[in-house]
Amino acid sequence: MRIRRGLPAVLAAGAVALVAACGGGRSTTTNAERADQTINVWILEDQPVRVAAAKADFAAFTKRTGIRVRLRALGDDDLAAAVSSASADRTLPDVMQLPLASVHAYATRGLLDSAAAGDVLGRLGDGTFSQTALSLVSRDGRPAAVPSDGWGELLIYRKDLFRRAGLPEPRTINDVVRAARDLDRPGTRRGITLATAPGDTFTAQTFEHFALAAGCQVVDDQGHIRLTAPRCQRAFRLYVDLARNHSPREIQDVDSTLRTYFAGRAAMIFWSPFLLDAMAGLRNDAIPTCPECRADPAFLAKNSGLVGPLQSGEGVTPAAQFGELSSWGITTGAHTEAATRFVEYMLSDGYLRWLALSPQGKYPVRTGDQQDSERFATAWMHLQSGVERKAPLSRFYGQALIDSLGDGVRGFQRWGFPQGEAPLMGALRNQEPITRPLALAIVGAIDPPTAARQAQLEVQAVKDGLR
Repeated sequence: MRIRRGLPAVLAAGAVALVAACGGGRSTTTNAERADQTINVWILEDQPVRVAAAKADFAAFTKRTGIRVRLRALGDDDLAAAVSSASADRTLPDVMQLPLASVHAYATRGLLDSAAAGDVLGRLGDGTFSQTALSLVSRDGRPAAVPSDGWGELLIYRKDLFRRAGLPEPRTINDVVRAARDLDRPGTRRGITLATAPGDTFTAQTFEHFALAAGCQVVDDQGHIRLTAPRCQRAFRLYVDLARNHSPREIQDVDSTLRTYFAGRAAMIFWSPFLLDAMAGLRNDAIPTCPECRADPAFLAKNSGLVGPLQSGEGVTPAAQFGELSSWGITTGAHTEAATRFVEYMLSDGYLRWLALSPQGKYPVRTGDQQDSERFATAWMHLQSGVERKAPLSRFYGQALIDSLGDGVRGFQRWGFPQGEAPLMGALRNQEPITRPLALAIVGAIDPPTAARQAQLEVQAVKDGLR
């Protein structure tokens, strides 16, 4: 998610922008303000509209505190290289927006200041945060970063096509496989559009969601890699079958899967909630193009179902859902006072502006404050999604489905974290070794059991390298 899956942008975002504001706001006498400090902040929101909204939010912080913010907007897949380069040059920013696995990868390398994160949580009140979120960003009982917001993976499917075919709502992996087979019409419509690009974060997220639902865990409680276990073997086999026989033959990535579903050329798609506003016809940079969408731009939103947790279909494991958590990391050696004030602002007075960048993919994990424990969760429900056109998502998807977005953030699962292997998961995110043998199996170069064995060896090598 990647923290979030951005929709295709028509303009490239400026990599570096200085956000400045003049005077005004409350008068204080902190050392940071007397020095007229500037802090460097990296965000993983590189779409022009979101960058502009972030600038406005940061400008309000500058006006209030006198602390200027130099912003760099990155794509999700650019983060690892940027951090490696800046770490070598000793030019790391003061604050970084980070996905969950990266929090642990960079904390393991000593790049994050957990004491500074703890100071922010202490001032805001750690009881106002989701305890699940706090546990996910913690190492040895101490949060390495300050959690902000998150999303849970979705299976999005065409309700109208399912209804015509007499298919039930997909609730299991078996349901997905059966529907993909029954709804597949090669040449006109595929049963599913499935991520297949090797070495790609989007493919890694999609496969992890699918494998979790199948009951596959990458590592067991004793720290042994388990990708050749029967449930993982089944996950490889079914995913390869879906991709090879019921998904477009071309390599599918974050953009092509969206285009395929938006064109009405697939009956199902795995994606994050970030596409929901575009699917409702609220954006000009990603417009549904299905035949029915010409008369009604919101046709797909009205005729798509959203499913979060999926079961295996074999009745042996509970339903599971992949999810992503976005956090603010304060780097070691940062301008700590100014950086902590910035992060505190982004979880208080600037919080709703930040969530409003894309509400459907940013559910608050700080639900309220000391005065109102549900303040931010309640306000989130009323935020309007979209860019050129704005509307609450409940207008298109119904309140029950919107409520389920919060449930996904509160209950999602991730490989390795329950087993205490967060550092391994952080290292895997930078390398994505599982997707390469998976992709080879999809194109027929190897079979699924061989792909599972190769993935096992590659993950084991990464784990051994951490010792």
